[in-house]
Amino acid sequence: MVKTNNIKRQINQSPHGLSQRGNTQRGVVLVISLVFLVALTAVATALMLNTTIDMKMSGASESKVVANEEAFGATNELIFRQIKPAHGERNNFVLPIVTFANSNINVLPALVQSNIHNDVTSATIGLGNNDFVLETDCPHSRSASSTQVFSCNVLRVQVRKEYGRKKNSTVQVNAGVVQQLLR
Repeated sequence: MVKTNNIKRQINQSPHGLSQRGNTQRGVVLVISLVFLVALTAVATALMLNTTIDMKMSGASESKVVANEEAFGATNELIFRQIKPAHGERNNFVLPIVTFANSNINVLPALVQSNIHNDVTSATIGLGNNDFVLETDCPHSRSASSTQVFSCNVLRVQVRKEYGRKKNSTVQVNAGVVQQLLR
């Protein structure tokens, strides 16, 4: 009887002293660990993809903010160049209102500092909300004047700037200018 027990033990044990039942459990653990590895790889890939999209979105939003600021700067330069024109240039704000009747005045060549990269596509001065092309009364102001001594040109300054990697997006800035004129 002792011999049969020893023989049964030898059959159930592997050469290293481990039972066959333990080998089966190791295989199950290996399969489960591979399943977890695949799942973690999928999660890591999704997170990396999401991070890449977030980086692209933040880059695009930064590009738009920069384009907005550059368009505002171009508008400021345009107004400054009209108020204080260089030698040989003119102030388009004081032109008679009939000048603006048919079309806007192109002032893109006046943008010498803001349009270094040629991404400002248009810069114009035109009438602002004046369908009848008439000089209008001036808006109320704190400076005293006699009634109907002054009239005003209400003009619109418009600047368009392209931005983006392929220059396929546009920012447009509109500014209103009121130029006081003597009648």
